[in-house]
Amino acid sequence: MKVQDIMTQEVRFCGPDTNLAAATEILWQNNCGTLPVLDSDGKLLGVITDRDMCIALGTRNCRASELAVCEVATKPVFTCGPNDDTHAALKTLRQHQIRRMPVIGADGKLAGILCLDEIVLHVQKTEGKEGISYDDVVNTMKAICEHRRAEASKPATMAAGAAPAL
Repeated sequence: MKVQDIMTQEVRFCGPDTNLAAATEILWQNNCGTLPVLDSDGKLLGVITDRDMCIALGTRNCRASELAVCEVATKPVFTCGPNDDTHAALKTLRQHQIRRMPVIGADGKLAGILCLDEIVLHVQKTEGKEGISYDDVVNTMKAICEHRRAEASKPATMAAGAAPAL
């Protein structure tokens, strides 16, 4: 099974200058937890999650409307391609403990997003490599949910009150 068979194609996104209040509204209206951050040519610059926004606002003395996405977004971003095998994509999700991954087309532009939700909805009782098995999903979830050491998961820039720029 290929990533394109299960990815979400209608992806909501924002630009690097979008403020966190506007980004939050996009997430809320579209029931999603991640926004790809795209430049004016549609190229991926980074991603921002609802958790990124919450932590950024909780560690700074400013309003959501005063903080730009580019000050908070995660970069670099782990991605996959639409023709990638889902098992390879699951391996990337496990290795980097992420739940959502942008899918980049041959033109270098955002083609979709691979979400753990969609993976779970496509799970099958199978032992073969054709579909996604229950074991594939459970092993991926276990790796993503594995506890990290506090110091290793806390960005140095957050401790200093600054955010990584795009």
